[in-house]
Amino acid sequence: MNATIFMALAATTGTWAVTALGAAAVVFFKSPNAKLLNLMLGFASGVMIAASFWSLLQPAIERAEAMPGAPAYLVATVGFLCGALFMWFSDKIVSYARSRADHTHEKDPERLNRMIMLVLSITLHNIPEGLAIGVAFGALQNGGSTESLMGAVTIAIGIGLQNFPEGAAVSIPLRREGCSRKKSFLLGQASGIVEPIAGLAGALLVVYVEAILPYALSFAAGAMILVAVHELIPECQRHQKTQPYSATMGIVAGFAVMMLLDVMLG
Repeated sequence: MNATIFMALAATTGTWAVTALGAAAVVFFKSPNAKLLNLMLGFASGVMIAASFWSLLQPAIERAEAMPGAPAYLVATVGFLCGALFMWFSDKIVSYARSRADHTHEKDPERLNRMIMLVLSITLHNIPEGLAIGVAFGALQNGGSTESLMGAVTIAIGIGLQNFPEGAAVSIPLRREGCSRKKSFLLGQASGIVEPIAGLAGALLVVYVEAILPYALSFAAGAMILVAVHELIPECQRHQKTQPYSATMGIVAGFAVMMLLDVMLG
């Protein structure tokens, strides 16, 4: 195996492992606590909103500006809207599955909708992250410098650190929906398994993937914003009257943590 491809695969496998580590946070919840889980659900919302800009839209704009073709603002806007529309269409499909669940006497068909949308949005977010790592390492095959290698490693480390709260952003809300700790963990870590696959694809097809990467990044941002605003924030505010600021402070904390990681790690 080509050395750069191996490094890309190793790096994205590491970021997947960090996602699994974050998802493992759910084991601390032996029994669901409404106040704490609403707080963590708000935290997940904040993480997704911050990641949508600093991890996805901003890099998409920067990459689009460095490439010939459509202006960066058009690339980011088109990709963002396509991501949101994709999730809206996915929601329609899930709604159909929900109606089928009604016929099979599903106790809470709304739960199926939220679970699928949550896992799908984070999974979509992880695809361009894996591509970004793969592209960074794949570009080294053209005689990259030591600085380029360190840059690729920095990207992998930064994404890996971001993946810890993202793993928790899947597993904890699933626990909130009534899933067992084991199932919540398995689904949480599974959302990151696409990163090694995308990383390998990015390294193998670096020339072609680099051209579409800005669209992929903004696409994932649109998907995440739609899910955070339409699904997670309303859900974490369910008990707003008795706990008016619990979920809100979770959103603020999640946004702050993700912003800190993204800005600090560049």
